[in-house]
Amino acid sequence: MSGKVIIFAAPSGAGKTTISRYVLQQCPQLEFSVSAATRAPRQHEVNGKDYYFMSPEEFKQRIDNQDFVEWQEVYPGHFYGTLHSEVERIWQQGHHVVFDVDVLGALNLKRIYGDRALAIFIMPPSIDVLEKRLRSRKTDDEKAIHVRLAKAEKEISTYRGFDRMLVNSRLPKAQADGLNMVLRFLSK
Repeated sequence: MSGKVIIFAAPSGAGKTTISRYVLQQCPQLEFSVSAATRAPRQHEVNGKDYYFMSPEEFKQRIDNQDFVEWQEVYPGHFYGTLHSEVERIWQQGHHVVFDVDVLGALNLKRIYGDRALAIFIMPPSIDVLEKRLRSRKTDDEKAIHVRLAKAEKEISTYRGFDRMLVNSRLPKAQADGLNMVLRFLSK
C-alpha cells in the first residue's frame, strides 16, 4: 500500500513541530515519520519516538546501505534523514506519512514524492520573533542561536519551492490553517 505524504518544514523555532503535532492529533489517518539524527537527544526526547538517535558512524553506514529516502548534514557533524523502512511501515498500516523536517529535506522529499506530497513551509512572523522563540526554548547556547538565525534567513528564501506557506504569528490560527490545508489535500 502506498499513501500520501505531508511535509512540514521551517527554520528552527518557527513552530513546525507544534503545528505538525496538532495536525496529527486531529487526523487519525496520519502517522508521524520518525527521522534519524546524529545529534544528542534533548532532555524530553525519546529514542524511536522523537528521533532514531544514531552515532555518526552508524548513520554513515546506513547511507552506504542506501537505507535513507533522503538525508542531509544539517549542521556540521549533525546528520538527519528519513529511513525507507519508516515510510513503508506507515504505509503498510494504511496511514499517510507526516514529516517534520528541515527545509532541504522537505524539498528533497517533495521532489521524490511529487504530487503524492503536500509540502508546507511554516514561516515565522519575523526574524526578531524567531530569535525570541529560540532563546525562550533554552536549548542552545549563544553561538548555536546565531548559527540557527543565519541558517533561518537562507531557509526563508526557499519558501517558493513549497506547495503552501503558513505564517505562524498566532499559534491557534496557524494550527487551524495547517489542519485545513492537510484535510483539503487528503480529500483530493
